[in-house]
Amino acid sequence: MATPGGGGGVISASIIVLILVAAAIGAIVGLGLGGVEGLGSRTIAIAAGFVATIAASIARYKVVFLGAGQGADESRIPMVLVVNAAIASIAGSLAAHDLYAVVGVTGYGMLGALAGLLSAVLMAMLMITYHMNPYPGR
Repeated sequence: MATPGGGGGVISASIIVLILVAAAIGAIVGLGLGGVEGLGSRTIAIAAGFVATIAASIARYKVVFLGAGQGADESRIPMVLVVNAAIASIAGSLAAHDLYAVVGVTGYGMLGALAGLLSAVLMAMLMITYHMNPYPGR
């Protein structure tokens, strides 16, 4: 796949950073919110997925694009990517909550990690779709 700023290796590294950071941050947020009285597992999953998606997107930009000194200029974040992040975090978190309930795994850290992971996978797919737009002027 040809990219404006470099090869496919930057895109692969970007996705790997996005997924790993999101799973780790989701686990941390899940563990942190697990002890809060009155929060249900669905609320914890949504919060963990949202925070993980935002943190992973920032880490992806900082590590890959600023660290590598190449890639697309994303200093101005398009509004569509912000909307995609919100959609990905909600959909991924709710899917993680349902999967968590079906599998029967215990622990809010695992719920948060799963919410971060699934949210990041959806975010990666939405980012790839956005960057592969053949009509960037539209």
